[in-house]
Amino acid sequence: MRIRNIFVVLSAVLFIGILMMPVFSVYAQTNNRNSSSSGNNNNNNNNNNGGSTYAGVRVSPQQVLERDIAFDYGRIDAARINASRTMYAQGLSANVKAQSPLRYVSLNRLEKAIIENNNVVTEEMQCLAGLQRIQYVLYLPETKDIVIAGPAEGWFPGYEGAFVGLSNGRPVCELQDLVVALRSYPAGKAGAPVVGCSIDPTQEGNVRLQEFIRAFGHYGGPERYPQFIAGLRNALGMQTVRVDGIPANTHAALVMVSADYRMKRIGIGIEEPPVPIVSFISKAKPGAKNALYRWYFVPDYQAITMSEDKNGIELSGAGVKLVAEDEIVSAAGERSAKTGKVDAASKAFATSFTKEYPRLARKSLVFAQLRNFVDMLVAAAYIQQQNFYGEAAWTMEFLGNESKYAVQTYTAPSSVEPVVGMAVRGSTLMAPIGGGVEIEPAVALKAENVKKEENAAVSAIQNKTAAQISALKANQWWWD
Repeated sequence: MRIRNIFVVLSAVLFIGILMMPVFSVYAQTNNRNSSSSGNNNNNNNNNNGGSTYAGVRVSPQQVLERDIAFDYGRIDAARINASRTMYAQGLSANVKAQSPLRYVSLNRLEKAIIENNNVVTEEMQCLAGLQRIQYVLYLPETKDIVIAGPAEGWFPGYEGAFVGLSNGRPVCELQDLVVALRSYPAGKAGAPVVGCSIDPTQEGNVRLQEFIRAFGHYGGPERYPQFIAGLRNALGMQTVRVDGIPANTHAALVMVSADYRMKRIGIGIEEPPVPIVSFISKAKPGAKNALYRWYFVPDYQAITMSEDKNGIELSGAGVKLVAEDEIVSAAGERSAKTGKVDAASKAFATSFTKEYPRLARKSLVFAQLRNFVDMLVAAAYIQQQNFYGEAAWTMEFLGNESKYAVQTYTAPSSVEPVVGMAVRGSTLMAPIGGGVEIEPAVALKAENVKKEENAAVSAIQNKTAAQISALKANQWWWD
């Protein structure tokens, strides 16, 4: 069979939402949460001299993003995992180890506890007492506490570089990511308009790509496929990794980049997902030449419910949704929006990915961590929007200061090799190439996404929390 046409798809991955994380080997994280460290080294020391590995992705010392399958989807020695779980279970207190449907963390009390602990962040503090999602964000005027709450349990260092629950294996929320979110929406300053990342070909690379396609010709058989794919990679060259809204050398930034990269690989058929997902390439049909198909995440809450006094919100729903957008690349390498409908294959992939996101997040933890970061960004944006900082007179003197609590300690990725897939449809050879991420935190808090509580449900949680907090010990910062 001879291929009469060559159809190249430049597929990009774009994120619009509110939040995101980094890359570690299974046991490396225990070194990053050394409870005896303090000052600038209080939370992370992630071996920058040797790069970072996390969620099946590695950032080399040269800041190049690479695929590392050694820790893919938890396919590591189960005996090591079980030994780690047993060891950690023995070391945790009974209270923090217990499963809790709703665990509360006072952010300003937590900071005070750190300061009183000589600026040492313990592992319990770094893991936010095992909190696994943010379900409520509350402000208590009587005690001036800013509180987050959600399900929680004890933890241990599991796979894909995450601390995970002892029984359910879900990743915990991490203080370092929450701090990145809070610093992005500080008191008295404008918040970041966009938090996100982008993995994009350069304009020069797009020009070289199209020149290569023209020079290669329109005829050939299967024996020419490897030559064609290699030529595409060489012509496109290294793609640029850009992080917006937060420092690129943070755990949260690496979460975004890692999730974007993994999602892109699934979409173009390079990586097999742990749950059934309709890939773009499996449904793609020849259409507009040199089309750039962008996939991006947005917050996906069924609703954000607000209390009558606006001092509390409840986040409910999956948290993350994938949507599709199409562009065209010109002969000059420039990108422009397409008019008309979104490509059917691109839409099918986005729909399938969204539908399976909860199951995918349980199997591939980077997507669960991304969802947690989205929760954090929404929470941080709401704290700023309602001026809880001012109401509580909370200046984040420790957590807001990089010299006291360092979060910019990771290797920031700056480039990645293009990922190219291949499929044959009739007489057309299709070769998708990969993409980017954007996140707009204000989207989830728009008026149309926020509803007032019914039956005073959120207010009831506020009242319960206010009663509980009055009975806390002086240095207690979390409770069930």
